[in-house]
Amino acid sequence: MNGSVNWDWDTKEKLVANINDWKKKFPSVRELVPSDDGEKIATAVRDQDKKFTTCVNGETWEEKFERIYSLKFNPEDQLISLALRNYEWSVNVGHEMWEEKFDYLWNLTLSPDGKSIGVNIRTGEMTSGVCLNGKPWENTFTEARDVAISPDGKRIASHVQVVKRAELDIHKFLEKNWTVAVDGTAWRNNFLTAWGAVFSDDSNHVAATVMTDMSQYTIAVDGTPWEQVFGAVWEPIFKPGTADAIAPVQTPKGWTLAMNGKPMWGNFSQVWKQNYSPDGQKLAAVVAVDVGKWTVAVDGSPWNTIFNQLVLSPVFSPDGKRVAVPVKNNNRWTIAVDGSPWSETFDNAWDPAFSPAGDNVVIKAERNGKYFVVVNGKIGKKGYEELWNPVFSPDGGKLLVRCVDGGKYYRRVVPVNEI
Repeated sequence: MNGSVNWDWDTKEKLVANINDWKKKFPSVRELVPSDDGEKIATAVRDQDKKFTTCVNGETWEEKFERIYSLKFNPEDQLISLALRNYEWSVNVGHEMWEEKFDYLWNLTLSPDGKSIGVNIRTGEMTSGVCLNGKPWENTFTEARDVAISPDGKRIASHVQVVKRAELDIHKFLEKNWTVAVDGTAWRNNFLTAWGAVFSDDSNHVAATVMTDMSQYTIAVDGTPWEQVFGAVWEPIFKPGTADAIAPVQTPKGWTLAMNGKPMWGNFSQVWKQNYSPDGQKLAAVVAVDVGKWTVAVDGSPWNTIFNQLVLSPVFSPDGKRVAVPVKNNNRWTIAVDGSPWSETFDNAWDPAFSPAGDNVVIKAERNGKYFVVVNGKIGKKGYEELWNPVFSPDGGKLLVRCVDGGKYYRRVVPVNEI
């Protein structure tokens, strides 16, 4: 939200690009990707010679590639992509390519502030690792999976296989061959598997879910596992401003949340998708009070309303006083806010966003093949061919709507009460 202060909130409508023209000009137009501020729209296009390049607001880059994918904009509106040319993969930032080249790249990831770029790499020696801002790790591994970048953008972690397994050696799966590598250095302790690595707010600690033995799971922080082990464990998070790790764990009495290995809530049939309020004072999670009966619990107390299919990640308002979440009930999607579902239902619904004051909730929703802006359960007047998540203005009075309407990409600024 801080970056949006400098966005154009005065111009009501901008026709940024005619996508219909792109489709006439190029044999293939891939997924559209808008910048956060809506000023740019990009895609990968293929020409008559079956070469790929990027197209931003209708302007194509003169450089050509055999493949190009995973397009993202950073906060400076520079387009970032992964590209293959002459059998070498590299990262493009704007119209500049990294000097480093690799056999393959995947998992393009930006730091929370969007200023650092991380990616998994595959080398010519058939090893894997990580590259951060153009600098690959000196140490590589048999396998490296996933990328987690620290909040300050200076550190990076990945789950790595430290002991090579022969192709048909199935017994190797029973050995502790996996751990987490941080900045290229693997933890001293190895595990049967590891996943869900996450950094603390101060970027000094890393937690991950690990399997210590058959059917025994726990959380490891900086390589040291909790003393307690459990029948199953979901991904951890850190409590804001602390080094305390919190994760859903399965005990003989049921599922609960544990902090540093010690249960902190009552028991449920299932617990996952935990999330703290911005100030770290409240904790929400998805829970099942019985089989097939889903809801949200805040500080251990479940909502009274139950949903019979699915509840996704809870979202706190900026002041931490309200919680909104996408829910699926009887094959229809909607949003529940503080336990009360909207009356309108949809074919699909995306993550909710609160206004800065926490008084309004907006989502992108799909109904009958069209996409709509929905505010507080009220469906917008117009449906779009494509729509990206709406964004509140810093004062909460307007919404940035990035949409494709009639085959054209528009950037629109609409007062909340006129949606």
